[in-house]
Amino acid sequence: MKIVTSLTAIALLTTAAFSQTPAPANQTDSSPAKSIGMFAYPKNSQGPDQQLADEQQCYGSAKQQSGVDPNAPPPAPQAAGQQQAANAPKGGAVKGSAKGAAGGAAIGAITGDAGTGAAVGATAGAMAGRRRQKQAEKAAQQQQAQAQQQAQAQASSQQQASLDTFKRAFSACMDARGYSVK
Repeated sequence: MKIVTSLTAIALLTTAAFSQTPAPANQTDSSPAKSIGMFAYPKNSQGPDQQLADEQQCYGSAKQQSGVDPNAPPPAPQAAGQQQAANAPKGGAVKGSAKGAAGGAAIGAITGDAGTGAAVGATAGAMAGRRRQKQAEKAAQQQQAQAQQQAQAQASSQQQASLDTFKRAFSACMDARGYSVK
């Protein structure tokens, strides 16, 4: 029983020792260069700690110089198509019904039954008006979707241009400190 207890204690101590192994002091996972998709190589035998310090300083400098923060979330694209949706035609069935009733009443008056003619004309006009309204709404939705796609493409292009400016500033700073940056 003492042997089993001793072996269990040794196993627990060994597991605890390995699970609490400290991480290396100079973790390159937190490298500012890697966070923006760049690689920096020292030209003058700079150590990992010096490289990390230089990267952090150049990152801050590039942020200040370019006015761009690569870690900030991109701005939401403006909804250009919202006004188009608001301007979509409304009341197509009512307008069509009124036009149809007027036409039906005129035709009904010729045949001697203006009321029936107006009712038939109103129904036909309402259906035609509703169909035109649906077509107009569909066209407005397509225009809105196209406007949103264009806005997203433009925002993406602007974001990439800003990131490129930041990377040029970062690279220039690192180059001045004796690093090759790609």
